[in-house]
Amino acid sequence: MTANLRSSLRLPCLCVVMAMALLTVSCSQASRQQVSLVVTGGDVVTMDASRRVLSPGAVAVNGRDIVAVGTPEEIARQFAASETIEAAGHVVLPGLVNTHTHAPMVMYRGLADDLALMDWLQKFIFPAEAKTVSPEMVRVGTRLAALEMIQSGTTTFADMYYFEEEIARATKAAGLRGVLGETIIGFPVADAKTPADALKRTEAFMREFAGDDLITAVPAPHSPYTVDEPTLRAIRELADRYKVPILIHLAETEDEVNIIREKHGMSPTAWLDSLGFLRPDVVAAHCVWLTDDDIAIMKRAGAAVSHNPESNMKLASGVAPVPKYLAAGITVGLGTDGAASNNDLDMFGAMRQTAFLHKLASRDPRAVPATAVLEMATIGGARALGLDKRVGSLEAGKRADLIVVAMNGARQTPMYNPVSHLVYVARGDDVRTTVVNGKVLMRDRQMRTLDERVVLADARALAKKVREAVASTR
Repeated sequence: MTANLRSSLRLPCLCVVMAMALLTVSCSQASRQQVSLVVTGGDVVTMDASRRVLSPGAVAVNGRDIVAVGTPEEIARQFAASETIEAAGHVVLPGLVNTHTHAPMVMYRGLADDLALMDWLQKFIFPAEAKTVSPEMVRVGTRLAALEMIQSGTTTFADMYYFEEEIARATKAAGLRGVLGETIIGFPVADAKTPADALKRTEAFMREFAGDDLITAVPAPHSPYTVDEPTLRAIRELADRYKVPILIHLAETEDEVNIIREKHGMSPTAWLDSLGFLRPDVVAAHCVWLTDDDIAIMKRAGAAVSHNPESNMKLASGVAPVPKYLAAGITVGLGTDGAASNNDLDMFGAMRQTAFLHKLASRDPRAVPATAVLEMATIGGARALGLDKRVGSLEAGKRADLIVVAMNGARQTPMYNPVSHLVYVARGDDVRTTVVNGKVLMRDRQMRTLDERVVLADARALAKKVREAVASTR
């Protein structure tokens, strides 16, 4: 057989082999499910019931939902993605849940420092709010807060402030998830002259956002010492009727405890319980001064605690007995409080300080370990807000709220335990990518839902007005 003849016979065979290979690839691709997003190659900290950590792992997302969590090979075999995020050298985890803040108060960041709570509120914050709170201030402040939260890995936050419908609109536009509370307080404020007015505003707010996938609109009585009994009972009835949580400050300072004891002859916790107010839908912020009897009441009622270590330390309010709450089985979430008293919205800082504070206060290095702190910032916070069926862990069927955190720099090297690094090493600006409801809000530090330059320019312009208004009150 001549060389030319052999070559001519090999050519059709080669074409057949190539066609079969292309057919195999095509069939393989066709057999894979098309999804909108795959995040792959990083250490995946799931925070599921077994607290699985996949090193490496991958998460497949379609639309707003997680459809699978597994190894990169498993996910690649099953899914073809419209967008892929390579996360090698990073940690992928559920988005952080901030269970207590006042978003627009970023505009008062650093306005008054180094003061006790009552002096800080009555001499600086309340007067500043009286002069400056408006729908514009709330919109500008919320956009700034949303920018900070997206950039530092918070995907869900609980808020208490005024003109809360404006906060909700700005939050939704930014793509964040929020449990947002219209503040109800016993004296005239910017958006309501009386508690009755505030109740009407709250119900209108709740109706506007009923059934929204990102926004849960709720009532937020300020505290037991600023809201009277009839109003608290009305708030309880409103929450029952709409089946939503209630956000409230509780036992933040010794002064508050003394005020309520003098007025009602019992602790703030016991007084709320006597009104039938405390239920599993209540998220009580701070809870610094709860006694053992109060802890028993909270456990029996099923109410949750939002722990805010940084503002409690900065205002010298005290140390909440968080180890006792955890031992009692009370749901504990983590919060930053507002940036006026913290002075940032970085949940990584809140995690680190939580772990350190309780080790120091108890003189026990085993107190509130890293795993417990990360739970408080993710699935525990989601449970406190009644969202644990939807967010707080990376599991198929849950909403795709997740973040990607860089772990390949000098500060993070070496990494033996990603959970330890998330609590003791990571900072908010290590977050590279933030996804909420399956939508990428920030990728590789590039914002997609907010124009950072505009947000910062608007905030700086408003800060000049705040400074002038505050100067006129002194």
